[in-house]
Amino acid sequence: MTTVGEFMTTRLVTMNGSDTLTAAAQEMRDSAIGDVVVTDGDNVVGIVTDRDITVRGVAENLDPNTTKLDQITSKDVVTVSQYDDAVAATDLMRTYGVRRLPVTEDGRLIGLVSMGDLAVEREPQSVLADVSADDPNN
Repeated sequence: MTTVGEFMTTRLVTMNGSDTLTAAAQEMRDSAIGDVVVTDGDNVVGIVTDRDITVRGVAENLDPNTTKLDQITSKDVVTVSQYDDAVAATDLMRTYGVRRLPVTEDGRLIGLVSMGDLAVEREPQSVLADVSADDPNN
């Protein structure tokens, strides 16, 4: 059995729900990532992606300089343990229609596993794995 902990990302960027969309977008740009985990102390309260900023923020005419992450955060967060089976993580993503799962231990964020991570691990010859394994081009 391959566990989530064997290939999860531990280079995490977290932000507070009171941070603005602009701040999150700048952090994503500077860190070459597509999401930030929204936390309240040690607790994961949501995830915001670059797509969320575009679709839930900008497309809804929300001012990215004043709109807070709490206003657009996906709040029904499904988490996994580093000891969970990779197949189970894939099934959770499919069931809940998400592309990223925070990895927690005793309620504390320790990693993140993405659809791309799973593709690289489970189907290394797939197009998604190939794209996910490449360095960012932006």
